[in-house]
Amino acid sequence: MEKEYFAHETAVIDEGCKIGRGTKIWHFSHVMSGSEIGDNCNIGQNVVISPGVKLGRNVKVQNNISVYTGVICEDDVFLGPSAVFTNIVNPRSAVARKDQYVKTIVEKGATIGANATIVCGNRIGRFAFIGAGAVVTRDVAPYALVMGNPARQKGWMSEYGHRLDFDNTGTASCPESGEKYILKDGMVTKIIEQAPSAEIK
Repeated sequence: MEKEYFAHETAVIDEGCKIGRGTKIWHFSHVMSGSEIGDNCNIGQNVVISPGVKLGRNVKVQNNISVYTGVICEDDVFLGPSAVFTNIVNPRSAVARKDQYVKTIVEKGATIGANATIVCGNRIGRFAFIGAGAVVTRDVAPYALVMGNPARQKGWMSEYGHRLDFDNTGTASCPESGEKYILKDGMVTKIIEQAPSAEIK
């Protein structure tokens, strides 16, 4: 049966992995047995997808990234070039800890900037934005913008990737989409506007 994804001739695809329809895997990348990649993902050059990794739909993995066992990325996640994941809290070369991998979850729509480091055991919230070079050592709230080493929250981001400026009522609008957000009790949520119901005649 013809495969439903594209893999460059230099890519290594192990048996026992799952790769979704429309996914593209580029030069010198290695997808290992036991990993799962959803539909319409893009795996850049020199990427390793380790056993047990799960990538949702439309995940973009830029060049030079190793996605290690224990990492789960939900739909629409963006991993910037040379971003780094870890999966052991206290690694030692002489001590085997392959049964102690720590889970890291990157929720739907989140962006990990270029050269950022995500220390294992943390959860990156929906549509969070990790700045380039940031070192994440704790959970990141949905829609939060974090930067620096160690990463600290510097603001909030829309689902289209724009910084949100909240007014004195705690409301902000995305300048690109026009979608509205509310900040309440230290958390941001998108306001879902109901479409007007059809008039019954």
